[in-house]
Amino acid sequence: MTTSAQTIANRRSVPIFKRAPSTLIRYAALIVLGIIYAFPFIWMVSLSLKPDTELNQIPPQLIPSVLTWANYPNALFQPMIYFPTYFLNTIEYVVLAVLGETIVSAMVGYSFARIPFKGSSLLFGLVLSTMMLPTQVTLIPQYLVFRDLGWLDSLKPLIIPAWFGGAFYIFLFRQFFMTIPREIDDAALIDGANHFDILWRIMVPLSVPVMVTAIALSVVGRWNDFFGPLIYVNSVSKTVLAVALTFFNIPGEPSPENLLMAASVVTVVPVILIFLFLQDYFVQGVTLTGLKEG
Repeated sequence: MTTSAQTIANRRSVPIFKRAPSTLIRYAALIVLGIIYAFPFIWMVSLSLKPDTELNQIPPQLIPSVLTWANYPNALFQPMIYFPTYFLNTIEYVVLAVLGETIVSAMVGYSFARIPFKGSSLLFGLVLSTMMLPTQVTLIPQYLVFRDLGWLDSLKPLIIPAWFGGAFYIFLFRQFFMTIPREIDDAALIDGANHFDILWRIMVPLSVPVMVTAIALSVVGRWNDFFGPLIYVNSVSKTVLAVALTFFNIPGEPSPENLLMAASVVTVVPVILIFLFLQDYFVQGVTLTGLKEG
């Protein structure tokens, strides 16, 4: 065990109450910040379990007097707002879009990192410059293109462009691949491997942290996407969860806040679980992409 590893192990073995006051203050500050950031979600769960009579109660209470679990089936299985259909639409959108975005971004990132060609730096700069272009600027031209292709009122405008990669994920993969020694490429090329073999048999297995990071960020972004489905999908039966939540807000009628919050909890929980399970890979992937400058 190295000296640094021994130091970390010794620090972890010391009980919290015996540590330095500055450490205790940091722990206390982190706990307070954690509660502050978690409170909106806690309040959302509380509202989702309240009966109708307690929604406008003054002063409001965090814990409902009666846990109304029936709010969840009432919210998710309404005849006019049938969430299982929207959930399947969202799964289809997220899986296909994330799959294409991750695969293509890895291929493009590998090309920029490991295959030297004339003008690569300029082209990479152009790819990064697309990140500074607001979506609203290209919205109308894209809408007209998709209309002429007959893709409106479907998930095609949301899925197919993802198969051209994403600038941010191309950057992540490129930076990570540049941290891998080039001697590995040379040895593989001598053994008769081509660049596709090197990418999928060597680079991808070595890039699990950045791969998981790209997948996690892409899943969260697609799962929470509201603007794209709102613009391109018109049929209620083809919409996704983020847009379906707006169906509870009917103009001129009282909004069932407990049902809306119940549907929101079900919509948000998958994203939270993804982050909790993949947070170690996420931190490692983002950290490693900055070890070597391009």
